[in-house]
Amino acid sequence: MSDAHLTPVFRQWRELKQQHPGCLLLFHMGDFYELFEEDAEIAARALELTLTSRESGKGQRIAMCGVPCHALERYLTRLVKLGYHAAIAEQAEDPRFAKGLVRREVSRVVTPGTLTEETLLEARRNNYLVALADAPQEYGLAVADVSTGDFRVTGFQGPDARRGLLEELERLAPAELLWPFTLQSGAELRAEAEALLGHEVTVTSAGTTATRTAAERLCQHFGVAGLQGFGLDDRPLLVEAAASLLDYVYQTQRSAARQMVSLATYSTAEHMHLDPATRRNLELVATLRDGATGPGTLLGLLDATLTPMGARLLRGWLIRPLTRSGPIHDRLDAVACFHTDALRREDLRTLLRSVADVERLVAKAVTGRALPRDLVALRQSLQRLPELRRLLAESPAARPTALAGEVADLSELSDLLAAALVDEPPANLKDGGYLRAGYSADLDGLRQVGVEGREWIAGLETRERETTGIASLKVGFNQVFGYYLEVTRSNLGAVPERYQRKQTLANGERYITPELKEWETRILAAEERLSALELQLFNELRAAVADHAPALLATARALAEADVYAALAHVAAQRGFTRPAVNDGECLTIRAGRHPIVEATQAARSFVPNDTELDTQQSQIHIVTGPNMAGKSTYLRQVALIVLMAQIGSFVPAERAEIGTVDRIFTRVGAQDDLATGQSTFMVEMTETANILHNATRRSLVVLDEIGRGTSTYDGLSIAWAVVEYLHDRHRVGAKTLFATHYHYLNELEQRLERVRNYRVAVAEEGERVLFLHRIEPGGTDRSYGIEVARLAGLPVWVTERAREVLGELERQSDGGHGISEARPVQAVQLKLFDERGPHPVLGALRAVDVMRLTPIEAITKLHELQQLAQREE
Repeated sequence: MSDAHLTPVFRQWRELKQQHPGCLLLFHMGDFYELFEEDAEIAARALELTLTSRESGKGQRIAMCGVPCHALERYLTRLVKLGYHAAIAEQAEDPRFAKGLVRREVSRVVTPGTLTEETLLEARRNNYLVALADAPQEYGLAVADVSTGDFRVTGFQGPDARRGLLEELERLAPAELLWPFTLQSGAELRAEAEALLGHEVTVTSAGTTATRTAAERLCQHFGVAGLQGFGLDDRPLLVEAAASLLDYVYQTQRSAARQMVSLATYSTAEHMHLDPATRRNLELVATLRDGATGPGTLLGLLDATLTPMGARLLRGWLIRPLTRSGPIHDRLDAVACFHTDALRREDLRTLLRSVADVERLVAKAVTGRALPRDLVALRQSLQRLPELRRLLAESPAARPTALAGEVADLSELSDLLAAALVDEPPANLKDGGYLRAGYSADLDGLRQVGVEGREWIAGLETRERETTGIASLKVGFNQVFGYYLEVTRSNLGAVPERYQRKQTLANGERYITPELKEWETRILAAEERLSALELQLFNELRAAVADHAPALLATARALAEADVYAALAHVAAQRGFTRPAVNDGECLTIRAGRHPIVEATQAARSFVPNDTELDTQQSQIHIVTGPNMAGKSTYLRQVALIVLMAQIGSFVPAERAEIGTVDRIFTRVGAQDDLATGQSTFMVEMTETANILHNATRRSLVVLDEIGRGTSTYDGLSIAWAVVEYLHDRHRVGAKTLFATHYHYLNELEQRLERVRNYRVAVAEEGERVLFLHRIEPGGTDRSYGIEVARLAGLPVWVTERAREVLGELERQSDGGHGISEARPVQAVQLKLFDERGPHPVLGALRAVDVMRLTPIEAITKLHELQQLAQREE
C-alpha cells in the first residue's frame, strides 16, 4: 500500500517499521501495544492472539493484533524465548498536550542478548551477548552481559584459533551471537556456530569501520584518550569486536550502554576448558536424566549463595575452573578463613541476606526503568556496606581483605535514598506517595493543599445538608464532571438558587457551585503538579544512582565474590569437606574420596569412600573392572569432580587430597543416539573418544567408561585396547586416565605397559547371591556378574534361570569350540590355537610357549586366521 493512502498514524508506524525491519514493532496506542501487517500475523501465531483488521486509509484495511500495556513484559518474554526481536514504540509526549498526532519513537529494541528486564532474565545466571572479528587464523571475541555491565574481550591465534573460538562460544553459550557481514570466515564457521548454540546468529552491519575508528568509538564511550590502560593498544581484532558489540547495544538499548563502564581482557589459557560431554556427564549444572537444574547437580549442591550476583559468579567458576595453583590458593585461603571462623561466616551471610541484585538494579536505574521499590532495595543493600566492609577487612586471608577495599564508600548515595524514599513505596509510579515528607518543601506544600482541599470537600456534605435541610444530599466525583452535589428528585424543591444544574438523572439531579469548582480547581491542579513534581524528583534520584554506576558495580562484584567464598565454606562445614593441597605437579592423591552429589542424595545409608593414586610416572592409567551397579561409574565421576572442585577453589569430599592441576578434564561416560545429526550410539561414542585423543595432553585427566560397547565384541575390545595404548604413549598423550571396562582382557595390559595398573570393585559372593561392596581395590577381575545384576533389576526368575543355563552351555562349548571363556578369557583364546596334534600350521614357527605370550588382540587375530583357513579347507 502506498504511504499516500495511509492515515497519519499509520504513516508514523510505517516510518518506524522501516527503521527496524528485522523486528516486530509494538506500537503504543491507548491501553495497548499494537502490531500491524506481517508483524501482526507473526505475533498472532506466536502469542496465540486474535488477528483482526483496522482501517488504514482510503477504505483499505490492515491486519492487526495487540497486547495490553500491563501485560507487555509477559508477552515480550514469550517472543524472546521464540527467538524474535521486538522494537517498542512509545508515546514520546503526553497525549493531553500533543498538538495533532502524538509523537512516538522506539525506546528500546528487545533482543535475546540485550535484555535488562528482570522478568525476562534468570536471576542466577548470566545472559551473554557476543561479537566477533577475524583475520586469517585469528579471531577477536567480545562478550558482555548488558544486564550486569560485565564487558570482556579475548583473542585466538594460530592453527588452533578456530577450535579455540568454538570452544569458548560453547562455554559462554551466548543468548545472541553478532555476526558482522564483513566477517571473513565463511558459511561453514557460521553453520558450526549456529549448530553449537542452537539458534541463528544476528547478522549486523557493525564492524564495517576501520580499526582506528573502532578504537575512537571505545575511547569516546569510556572517556579515555587511549586504550593502553585496557591492554588493547596492539590488539586490533579485540578492539573491533568490542566496538561492534558496543555499537549494537547503542542501537538496541542505548541507555543500557551507560552501565558498561569498564572493559577487561582475559585469556582462555588461564581456565580449564570443559567440553559439553564433560559438563553433561559430570552433571555440573544439569542432570543427565532429564536436564533439570538444581538438586542432583554439582551447582545445586554447592550453591549456598545468598545473592543472585554470587550465584552467577559461582556458576561461572564452575564451568571455568582455574589451571594455575597461585590463584587457586588465593581462593582456598578465602574459603578457609570463613570455614575456620564460623561466627565470621554467619555474620557475613546474615548481612548478605539483605543485599539485593545490585548489578541488575543498577541496570534498571541506568535504563530509566527502576521503580521506587527497586531503589528502596538498593538503599537497604547500601546500608549494609559499612559492616560488610569491616568484616572483610578483618579477615586473615588476603582476598577478602582486598575485597574490602573494593567495596566503595556509598554513604552519600545511601543517605540520599534514605532521606527521599518511604519505607514501603507503592508498586507503580502512577500511584504516587513514594517520596518522604520533608524531602522537598515544594512537594510538601502541594501535599498540604491537597489535604486541605480534601478536608474542605469532606466537610462540604455536612455543611450543605445543614444549610439546605436535605438530609440525603451527597458529594460525589467522576472524571467527566469532577466534584458535584447530588440531590434526589423528592428534594428538588429544597435546592437553593446558588446551585447550578450539571446533570439530570433518573432519580435526581447533580449540581455544582462556584465555591465547589474553585476548590476543585485548586485540588486537581495541586494533584497534577504534585504528581509531576514527585516524578521529576524521583527521576533525579534515579539519575543519581546511574551516576554512581561504576562504584556500585565494583561493589556488587566484590560482594558477589565474598558471597561465593562464604557459601563454599558453609557447604564444606555442612558436608565435612576438607581443604585440598593444590600444586602444579602431576600427581593426584585422594584418601577416602566421596562422590559429593551421590553422598548428598543417599542419606539413608553411608557412602563408601575410596582412595585414588594417579601420576604420570608409575601409575598413569587405571583399568577398573567390576560388575554393573557396583559403583565403577560413580568412582570415576567422583575423582573428576574432586579435581574440578579443587580447581575452582572449593574444599573437597575427601579425608585428604593432593591435586596436581590439570589443564582439561575429559569424560566419556554412557552412550546415547544423536537423532538430530543421525549419529548412532557407537558413532557418538567414537566421536567423543576421538575428541579426547586429539586434545588431551599430559596434564589432562581422562575418564573413560565402557569404550567400545556399541559394536561387536572383537571390534570393541580392539578399539579399547588401542585407546589405552595411545593414552599411555607419552609422545602422543600420556594423560592420567581412569578406564572402566567389562573387557577383562584389558587386564593383560598391566603386564605389557609399565604405567598401567589394574583395579576392581570388590564383590562378596554368598552362594548365587552377590553383594556389591563399592570398594575399589588393586587387581583385575574375570567376571561381570551380569545375570546377578539382571536379577537385582527385577527380570523374571524364568529369564535369569534360563540365562544361567545358556551361560553354562556357552562356557562348556568354549572348551572345544571357537568361543571365548569368560572365566579365563586370554587363555581360552590361546588354547583354541592348538589341537591334539599341537600347534596348527597357521602359527608358523611359533612354539606353544610363544603362543601363550600373545596379547588378546594378537591371539584373536591368529584365531580369525585359523577359522578362515578351516572354512576354506571345508
